[in-house]
Amino acid sequence: MAEQRPESIQPRRAIAAMPEYHPPLAGRNALRLDFNENTHAPSPRVREALGKLTLESFTVYPERAPVEAVVAQHLQLQPEQVLLTNAVDEAIHIVCFTFLEEGDEVLFAVPSFFMYDVNAVAMGAVVKRVQMDETLEFPFERLLAGITPKTKLVILCSPNNPTGTVISRQQIHAVAKAAAHAVVMVDEAYFHFHGETVMDDLRADAAADAPRNMIVARTFSKAYGLANLRVGLIAGPAELVQHMRKASSPYNVNGVALRAVEACVGDTEYLDWYVGQIRTGRARIEKALDHMRVPRWPSHANFVLMHIGPKHKDLVAAARARGVLLRDRSSDPGLAGCVRITIGVEDQIDTAIAVLRESLAAIGWTPAEVDAPEAGPKEEREYE
Repeated sequence: MAEQRPESIQPRRAIAAMPEYHPPLAGRNALRLDFNENTHAPSPRVREALGKLTLESFTVYPERAPVEAVVAQHLQLQPEQVLLTNAVDEAIHIVCFTFLEEGDEVLFAVPSFFMYDVNAVAMGAVVKRVQMDETLEFPFERLLAGITPKTKLVILCSPNNPTGTVISRQQIHAVAKAAAHAVVMVDEAYFHFHGETVMDDLRADAAADAPRNMIVARTFSKAYGLANLRVGLIAGPAELVQHMRKASSPYNVNGVALRAVEACVGDTEYLDWYVGQIRTGRARIEKALDHMRVPRWPSHANFVLMHIGPKHKDLVAAARARGVLLRDRSSDPGLAGCVRITIGVEDQIDTAIAVLRESLAAIGWTPAEVDAPEAGPKEEREYE
């Protein structure tokens, strides 16, 4: 009998077709303005709560339901309407795993979060991407036109990563009603830095005409500062959440993360302070970029996307050499020459602006270079 070798065992066709992702996390011992993380710290209540953990608590399987009830109360929802997940990454996976059959259509605008592609493709779905134009505004009419009887999932990201642009509540409702036969997932990972939400439409006192096919995803990685603990949530009508709960592992969120979420979710004093820092810092970065004549797009998130042109790699390298990490987004569709900067707290903004000025001068950048053609192969797409 011939020896069977591992390389002769093939995965499902959908998995073989998936792009492979290697997160560029190595060597991030600098000011982290590259991954849209909280660059300060979570609520002080987190440290207090984690300090009370006993060694015995690490031997017990985590119990998600009590914390889901706390989060649901905070959101003014019923506990059966909330499912905690291993960050928004798993929320996307659960939505796709629950609702997509092979051949179903998934619709979203690009550029956006790469994990939409990864999870839809993994399920064998047909991915329909609607390209934004140079304004990077949500392509509302063209996305509506892309809805067909085969559409099973529509993903709307607002504020959108990596552009910072938003989708109005009216537009979200219009999409949900036009795709009433599909699930519409609204990714609100950056909600806190914008303030507008459709979460209210999931409450018991929502208007009678509120869409019933809409679910909302949120994360505790950004404003709450728990990126290392990987916690997110899905909220929606109880009937839809029940399906997703069946598709979810009962122990997907670890006990340390659950304790941290329970401690910080109600700390509005900390959250208001941190969001205020980000909004002020965002305005300062945008003003500084305008003064330096660096083209950029208005942002409603905790980052700003700027257009550097062919010297985008040079800028990222020059900033890294000066202790600041930026994110090259040139591999995203329609974002050639673009670099993203995460917004930090006050002293970090001082550093960021100074380093941007020094780095642009060091690479000899001028506004005229933005429209110059770029040589070389296009890089693989990244996410976050």
